[in-house]
Amino acid sequence: MKYFDTHTHVNFAAFKDDQSETIKRALDGNTWMINVGTQTDTSKLAVEVAKIYPEGVFAAIGLHPVHTYQQMLDEEESHFQSRTEVFVESDYEQMLTEKVVAVGECGLDYFRLPSDSDRESVIKKQKEEFVKQLHFAKKHKLPVIIHCRDAYADLLEILKSEYAGLQGVAHSFTDTWEIAKKFLDLGFYIALNGILTFDKTGKLAEVVANTPADRLLTETDAPYLTPPPYRGKRNEPSYVRYIVEKIAELNKVEPEEVAFQTFSNAKKLFNIR
Repeated sequence: MKYFDTHTHVNFAAFKDDQSETIKRALDGNTWMINVGTQTDTSKLAVEVAKIYPEGVFAAIGLHPVHTYQQMLDEEESHFQSRTEVFVESDYEQMLTEKVVAVGECGLDYFRLPSDSDRESVIKKQKEEFVKQLHFAKKHKLPVIIHCRDAYADLLEILKSEYAGLQGVAHSFTDTWEIAKKFLDLGFYIALNGILTFDKTGKLAEVVANTPADRLLTETDAPYLTPPPYRGKRNEPSYVRYIVEKIAELNKVEPEEVAFQTFSNAKKLFNIR
């Protein structure tokens, strides 16, 4: 079986001591990956890492919404200070190579908005930087990798007005089938990760059941969101097989079928030969 982790961060500091070993472990297990940038430095590193490998390792470049203003963040298994950046088109154009297969992750994140008078200015800034990246993706004929948290109405409206008819993926999807369908209707794919394996709400099972097989993608979002049996430890691309197995279990099909389909889907969306 071949697997595709369409969203990982082996370019992050969590892998600084064993980056090459982690990637080798994935490739030896027939797992391909896209290392995703979240600001300038991690985007550059994603490209540098991808260049090392003749096959199976790709990059996405972009500015995550939490890096459009400074704040202290508590992600699962991670605590870090965000950086304040803007999306400078010329800087990102210098990163473009045949190894860059997407723009992102980009989008809107209203989960940690300030409660004071800065709230509206932060939302405005996130929207501005998101639109810049949509235009950049459109210009360079690249799909987008979308990060969205508590902001679906605004984000979908922006996609309709600024990115109509073009493709991308709703990364780390955790919402309802109703929201998933809105992305699908725009031509987007739905990506699922470790959250699927420990979701108790039943929402994601409904998403899996209703999303067409040719529009599903698998990802890890490593080093975060580790699935069982490694829960509580650092995630890595080779664990994407547990997402494949969970989708197969929910849809009552063989894992080989899900692996083949999601691998093919990734190659199609990201234009990988």
